[in-house]
Parts: sequence; C-alpha cells; structure tokens
Amino acid sequence: MTVLSLTLASPTLSYALPTTTFKSRASPPLITTASLSLSRRPELNQDRRRSIKAMSRDIRTPDPPQAMMELVDESDFEKLISSENRISITGFGSLLSERSARSTFPDLENFRVAKLQGFRRVFAHAAPIFFERGIANLQTKEISSLSVEPCEGESLVVTVFEIKQTEIPAFIQRELEFRFLAVVPETLEGKPFTHSAVLCGRYSDEEFFRIRCKGNKEVYFQHYGRFNIDKIWRDDILPCRLYLRHCVLAAKNLGDEAYNNFLDHTFLGDRITTIREYLSSKGSGIMEEEPPEALKSRYGG
Repeated sequence: MTVLSLTLASPTLSYALPTTTFKSRASPPLITTASLSLSRRPELNQDRRRSIKAMSRDIRTPDPPQAMMELVDESDFEKLISSENRISITGFGSLLSERSARSTFPDLENFRVAKLQGFRRVFAHAAPIFFERGIANLQTKEISSLSVEPCEGESLVVTVFEIKQTEIPAFIQRELEFRFLAVVPETLEGKPFTHSAVLCGRYSDEEFFRIRCKGNKEVYFQHYGRFNIDKIWRDDILPCRLYLRHCVLAAKNLGDEAYNNFLDHTFLGDRITTIREYLSSKGSGIMEEEPPEALKSRYGG
C-alpha cells in the first residue's frame, strides 16, 4: 500500500520568515511519501476533534452517512478507496473544468456534476501558484484562490470524479494549504452518493505552520514567505483575476444551474459580496481579459 505524509521536508536553506509575522508546483519542498501518518498523538487527535467541531459549528447536523470527517492520515484516506482502487475528488474551483482536472489527473474517470449541501465558496486565502505563474497582483491584493467552508443553508454545484489511489500523493501536494475533508455529495436531484469524496476545506495559518511545516520557518519561506506572504488565510484580499475568470467560464460550461450557483454562492472574503455583485462592480472587465498565450489552455475555462 502507498503510504503518504502530510509533513513537509525541511530544505537545506538558510532563509527565515520576516519577524512580522500537479504538476507545476514543484519548486517548494515536496511532501514526503514515506508515510501519510501524522502519528496519532493525543494532542493531534484533540486538534482534529477541535478543528472539525469548529468547522461544523455553522453547518446543519447531517444524517449519519453525510457526517463530515477530517482526513488526517493514511488510514483515513484508505476508508474512501473503492474496490477499483480509486478515490473520489470534489471540484469547486478550477476543477469545475474537466480540461483542468484532466491536465492534473489524465486518468480520471466519471467526471460529473453534483451538489454539496451546507458549504459556501470563499476567496479567502493567498495562493503561491499565482505568484509562480506571474498572474498575482500584490499591489491590488488580487492574489486569492478559492476554498470552501461550512455554512448553514448554502448549497454548491460541484464536480466529482475518481482518481487512482496512486495519485493521492500528488493531489495532497497540489492542495497542501487546505484541510482535507470527507463529504458525501448528492446528485442534482438530491440523491446522496454511495461513496464519500475528498473536499479541500478552509485551513488555518497556525495549523499550516505547525502541522504542514512542522514549525519550520525555512519550509514556510519556500512555500509562502518568498512571495512576501506572511498570512495565508485572510479576508482582505481579492480573487486573482485570471483564476476567477477561469472558474466562472468553467461553471458556465457545466450549464445554467452550475453557472448561477457559482455567481450567487461564491463570496469575497467579506462573506457578503457575491461574485455576481463583484463582477458588476469593482471586478467589471475581468471576464473580457484574455490570459497570456502560455496560460490560455490552463485558464481557458
């Protein structure tokens, strides 16, 4: 069995954070693939229970099959693997695009549209990949990517697809800044899926530094500090323009229900302004902007 690790390896560098405080993501230190176990230390289990309780406080109590669970170590991911040695992934941003999904997971299967109850999308964390690709604007704070978080009464149109068990390490590496959750999507008609799927939920700066980076400032620097990012999760940043355009186009390609759901159930960091409102005000003009030639396929919807 493939065993994974959610702990980052420390590079042999001498950088440090300022005191003020799959493919293409290869430059920072990678997650080791020796073990997905973070070790079931009592304090880790306590953190796990506390984090799930915190994330769940705003979500209505689901039926038992839909209970949300944080995926902490290899045994948690193993519970979601099907008899065909595949695991289901939930897409809510760039992975609404089948082309984007296949660029990362060429052998994915059963790409389909689904619903996820009790979550909302929020542009509330800085993404280093935008800096690496030269499409982040730190001056205007247009540096944010998407995450999801529990919210009572909200419902998202998402995508679900299956990847090979052997692709899990690359998936974790690609989505390192997130909290991994097991959720049960449903069909557009409201029928729950028979298998849980992995969802990338909101994480926290404290947990990322303590757990993913093992408290190592050099590791943090390689992932975020070198881009002058000393806080990942924040509510005062705006969507990366090309990324937002890409997600809107991807949702539109899925049909009217997915398109309108994205516009009306995706929020800026203030949790008030919807993307529909943003695109008709401060974000006007974003949908008319074309990506650079080298990124047209990657950010073409």
